[in-house]
Amino acid sequence: MDQKKAQIDESNVQELYDELAQWHINTGGQTIHAKRMPGKFRTLKWITMSTWLVFFLGPYLRWDGQQAVLFDIPNRQFHLFAITVHPQDVWMLSLVLILMAMVLFGVTAIAGRVFCGYFCFQTIWTDVFTWIEEKIEGLPAQRRKLDKTSLNFDKAKKKIIKHSIWLAISVLTGITFAAYFTDAFQLWVDYFTLQANMVAYIVLGLFILGTYFLAGYLREQTCFWLCPYARIQGVMYDKDTILPTYDAQRGEPRGKLKSNSNTGDCIDCHMCVAVCPTGVDIRQGQQEGCITCGLCIDACDNIMEKIDRPKGLVRYASIKEIRGGHLKPLLKRPRVIVYSSIIIAAFAGVFYGLVNIAAIEWHILHQRQPLYIMMSDGSVQNKYTFKILNKSKEDITARITAQGIEGATLTGIADTLELKADKLVPFNVYVRTNPTQLPEEHTPITFVLQNINQPEMVFKEKSVMVRPPR
Repeated sequence: MDQKKAQIDESNVQELYDELAQWHINTGGQTIHAKRMPGKFRTLKWITMSTWLVFFLGPYLRWDGQQAVLFDIPNRQFHLFAITVHPQDVWMLSLVLILMAMVLFGVTAIAGRVFCGYFCFQTIWTDVFTWIEEKIEGLPAQRRKLDKTSLNFDKAKKKIIKHSIWLAISVLTGITFAAYFTDAFQLWVDYFTLQANMVAYIVLGLFILGTYFLAGYLREQTCFWLCPYARIQGVMYDKDTILPTYDAQRGEPRGKLKSNSNTGDCIDCHMCVAVCPTGVDIRQGQQEGCITCGLCIDACDNIMEKIDRPKGLVRYASIKEIRGGHLKPLLKRPRVIVYSSIIIAAFAGVFYGLVNIAAIEWHILHQRQPLYIMMSDGSVQNKYTFKILNKSKEDITARITAQGIEGATLTGIADTLELKADKLVPFNVYVRTNPTQLPEEHTPITFVLQNINQPEMVFKEKSVMVRPPR
């Protein structure tokens, strides 16, 4: 039995080596000019690409008289429509990052690198840049021919137009990104009147260079050599992960359309390779360069339809399905269950945080040196440092009182306190009482802050009052 198992393992290893030997990775020695073909996955790609319009429109939306989405770093505030997130609420940002990561991991475990294929900014910008290139320089064969010809007027004209449009998109991308951190409309004025600060110009320059070179020149090389996600995505797959897969049992052996009947359905037209944005031959199995975009499926289905053979020679399927097995239900896959649990927990935490963001954030620090002072009238006095942040957009008139200790009086503070909108107010408060009202050396005390104009708005914070030992 052990010998038979060893033979099977050796066979699987040899199969893997044979597959790896046929892999081809473009290390930058050639430019990929992918062919564009219509199909449902190309349509889906255009639809998902259009979601990035939100990126370009986001900074220009207005809400309640101000920029709807603004990451105000100098004032340490993040504005998201009616919600303002302060540094004290940064724990929600951590949950958002965890949520996004787990969604990415979970989707990869289920359907491979669909994020890379349909939503990744590098993939989207590269697709737009190559679409512009095709409109100006022609189809892939024409572009390859143009690249090989010596410089002439026609070539120079096409190249100048193409690169000018690429640079314009890069500039728009850079300005849009910077606009999320300051007033968007004023930023345009500052840039073009040369009044923007140095940081704004550095951000713009980096984004222009990054967008222009990554999407215009490096293209798929960014996915191969720069993107960390491309490196770790392999460990997220299992035999139930749905990926663009070539049905070798149906397609092999390959042969031309008019060859003998012993050949499979694959006519070796190479259309699946021609449309791949990373130059992968899906027939050689899953490879590092595959971004799970499904364009090879469109190409193969198109050919199968023309030669009157069933579609699906290349299709979204798991390794288990291709080998005749059945896909395991999602709720029975451990990694999917783990990812889903973390996603639900993170989402619940973010939702709770957004719903329960208080208008007032305050902290009370009891002074330690000295812990208390005995006054000449026999009373004991404690000193507290209050830090109150009004996180609302309106000034608040408040009153602070103490509860839990009978006869306690507050000094060093006016009867009413003006809390300016989005301002942190630090001040000291002194509490006095007769030691007989303090049953313990550290007696609990509760400070109450009440909005005078909205009496139902009450905030409480606990501390202690210290007396000398008896």
